[in-house]
Amino acid sequence: MVDLPAATTPLYNHGLPQIEFWLTQKGCVQNRTNLHCWQFERPAWEAEICLDIEELMVRYHDRQGGDTVQRSFKYSLSRQDIEAAIFAGP
Repeated sequence: MVDLPAATTPLYNHGLPQIEFWLTQKGCVQNRTNLHCWQFERPAWEAEICLDIEELMVRYHDRQGGDTVQRSFKYSLSRQDIEAAIFAGP
């Protein structure tokens, strides 16, 4: 088990194992080909979360054939703020 810093801690103060543990706890599955990317699914949409160098990128895909939305979040944001934004959906 990995200990996570307080939820108010900026994501850049989390080690990679802590970020990976957090994503796993949220129900994300790591992409076996692109290890820096993770998949997350909801009934109406799915998301691909990629850990980029300077920011976390999220691509939302509407399962009903709608638009794809892309958002990015700086690692200077707290884990709780990023979590609220990502998992609320597109």
